Amino acid sequence: MITIDNYFNKVNSLDLKSLPEALKKGHDFVLKATSNGTSWVSYHSSEPIKKTVDMYLGKLNEFVSSTTKVEKKQTKKGAEKKQPDEPIKETMPRQRVTKTAKSVKNDEDIPAEDGPQLVERIPEELRFIRRFVNLNGKTKTKDDLLRFINGLQKAIIEKRIRKTSSYAVQVKYIQDSLVKTFNTMKARIKLEINTKTLTEFTDLLGGEKIYPSIQLLKKYINLNGKAGMKEKAMKLVKQMETAAKKRKVSKGDVYEAPLQQAYKNLREFINDKKQKTLLIEQRELNGLDEVFGCACNQLNGVDEMPAIMNSMDFANMQFETIGLKGKWLNLIGDPSSNFTAMVFGKPKMGKSYLCIDFAGYLARNHGKVLYVAKEEGLDMTLQKKLNDKDVAHPNLYVASILPENLSPYDFIFLDSVNRLSLSPEDLNQLKASNPSKSFIFIFQTTKMGAFRGANTFQHDVDVVIEVPEPGKAVQMGRFNQGGEINIFH
Repeated sequence: MITIDNYFNKVNSLDLKSLPEALKKGHDFVLKATSNGTSWVSYHSSEPIKKTVDMYLGKLNEFVSSTTKVEKKQTKKGAEKKQPDEPIKETMPRQRVTKTAKSVKNDEDIPAEDGPQLVERIPEELRFIRRFVNLNGKTKTKDDLLRFINGLQKAIIEKRIRKTSSYAVQVKYIQDSLVKTFNTMKARIKLEINTKTLTEFTDLLGGEKIYPSIQLLKKYINLNGKAGMKEKAMKLVKQMETAAKKRKVSKGDVYEAPLQQAYKNLREFINDKKQKTLLIEQRELNGLDEVFGCACNQLNGVDEMPAIMNSMDFANMQFETIGLKGKWLNLIGDPSSNFTAMVFGKPKMGKSYLCIDFAGYLARNHGKVLYVAKEEGLDMTLQKKLNDKDVAHPNLYVASILPENLSPYDFIFLDSVNRLSLSPEDLNQLKASNPSKSFIFIFQTTKMGAFRGANTFQHDVDVVIEVPEPGKAVQMGRFNQGGEINIFH
């Protein structure tokens, strides 16, 4: 009997290449879910992963048991034969398959050998080839091409694309073509790929295709934490039902359990009129991320900078900023859309009023805001500050604890870091796990007015705001050095 306790010992004795395709996929699933056998944490913490692995182990045990019985029967029968010199003559007729009229009629249901190969993840090289093909006939700016070049260079530097790749020639052609076009173009250009190259690249893209079950689950993940997704959720449910009806996703699929859980969650989300946002439990999300190798950064739409860039290219880049206006522009400047800030000051100086006012401004103009009020909790004091600043808004949420899932929010205020018992490493981890979010960290101070905590707190943020005296805020960060405002007016 194969269980999770003896899986990797037992499976080593099996001929994995001879397993049916479904069981091969199951084995690959276990490898990914356990990080190549190093940990079963995902199995124990994620119900969809546990169901999938248990279902696979049940089918694997059935297969091993039936194979063992057949082998014993054949061995016994072979021992009873009087003419062991002619086994081929005896067994060949039984191995031959004769097509009946019915089997010939249903031949079209059998996948063609030269059709696309189903894979769990499209290779990085093919992703860039597809992106290059999609440029054909499109008008693009220099910034568009620069982002493409930077993304490709980053993949090469990080060795996600290697020189030994079977697509190395195509990748080099793409890189050379983009760089040459970038260096000679003006502000905008309509791109045309020659017919021969376009045909060759398009043929390459048809060679591999993502499993339908994985495509559906990735669409499901992309709905997480986003407002106004009811219609897309309904469409996704219909796609899941159609895939099941047409047997694109059938019973016994390796991802059947996660897909069933996703379908159930979507149905509940659609039917619950009060629920405006689909929120996938962190446990389920972590399990799917581990199995698929999903990059949360890519799901959040963040393009990271390459490690090395030409200074001329870098000087011409345009970075996206939030677009702060009025007194907030005067205080802070206009930071990038995923900035970090720290605010500190003595008690009763107005730092919480300042932050609540800023949270209200961001909620009204720039996205969803979460204000974690660990310092005061959800009590009358916080309510008074919200009402005094008149900042209550549908996009502003308040909490007394820091939730695990921050995906619904664009800006997160932590009041205070000291009461939440967060270290510099904790804050760095928060930022690394949520690279597209902005964080505003609020600190208690000592009697002398210095913030409580290690100096690394101050070094790790973009904006530093001090409230040195009642009602006055001064900014000492990198965007607008010396900016100041009056908190209460």
